[in-house]
Amino acid sequence: MVQTTTAASPAVGQTSPTTYRSVLVTQRGGLEGVTLVDVDLRAPLAGDARIKVLASGVHQDDVAARIGNRPFLPRLPFVPGYDIVGAVDAIGDGVTEVAVGDRVAALTTVGGHAEYIYLAEDRLVHVPTTLDSAEAVTLVLNYLTAYQVLHRVAKIKAGDRVLLIGASGGVGTAFLQLGRVAGLAMYGTASAGKHGTLVEMGAIPIDYHTQDFVEVIRRAEPAGLDFVFNGMGPEYLRRGLAVLRRGGTLVHYGAPRSLSRLALLIAEIGLFNLLPNGKAVKGYGTHRVSIQPFKEDWAALFALLEAGMIKPLVAGRLRLVDDAATAYALLESGQVTGTLVLVAPELLKGHPAAADGSSF
Repeated sequence: MVQTTTAASPAVGQTSPTTYRSVLVTQRGGLEGVTLVDVDLRAPLAGDARIKVLASGVHQDDVAARIGNRPFLPRLPFVPGYDIVGAVDAIGDGVTEVAVGDRVAALTTVGGHAEYIYLAEDRLVHVPTTLDSAEAVTLVLNYLTAYQVLHRVAKIKAGDRVLLIGASGGVGTAFLQLGRVAGLAMYGTASAGKHGTLVEMGAIPIDYHTQDFVEVIRRAEPAGLDFVFNGMGPEYLRRGLAVLRRGGTLVHYGAPRSLSRLALLIAEIGLFNLLPNGKAVKGYGTHRVSIQPFKEDWAALFALLEAGMIKPLVAGRLRLVDDAATAYALLESGQVTGTLVLVAPELLKGHPAAADGSSF
């Protein structure tokens, strides 16, 4: 159950401040640790912008941070929300890169599941006002991850043959769409109920429940694949390597569940790269690069969306703050294909997607 609490009242004689609402995680574990709070709306500090959040994605990292199965966890209490698209509402002294009214996006890591957020101006990127906020926010983390893995890490080229391990989620569907734009020949693992989506996006589906992708790929691609992209656990590394050609590369981008597993993953990647098989293993994480490549790649992604070359799969639009717990539960169910997005209620008016989650 989601509880609702209120921030401390102002002292007697003071004018009641304007407030905004935010999701707050107060303890590790299940949804009982999710609460809604009222927070004072203050002026932004020097160098910061105050942003009215229009859309924020719901990601596995948001859930994992609450449950506690990541190596580096935000300190309790914290506001989930890994990315945002919003409108600049106010700016602090010295801010020159954005102005009030600008549409902007940011990779926040925490803080996005709130009606307002405060961010330094150098973390913001401009978003074309022609774009739908719910679609645009999927580019900030999910499509950025896929784009950077494909173009900055793997450096793919048209005609490359690839396997996507975990192809139906928010990042997986981003890989599929960007891979199709790049002219890749793609295989993807997903449960049978999601195979239609993979086929529509140009991939050959493999049911991970009933099929061994190593056997399937070896029959279909006896010479081996050029790349394997693994968004699942490190237990897939050996099997992924087994379907690569000599000279092929596996890129692992799935987050480990603990510090010990992170250390083990790093050791395994190092060991696999020492094997005399001509195959390489690389790791990717959004925390490992500077903000400038992010801004360059976001600009490229926004241009692709504006041109209609990609169409993010928004699994559902739910009310920002109010429906956060519903969105978390849906994501944890494992039934979501694409990305769930929390959207400012005023943007849901007249939209065919149900605001209360009843469309799921």
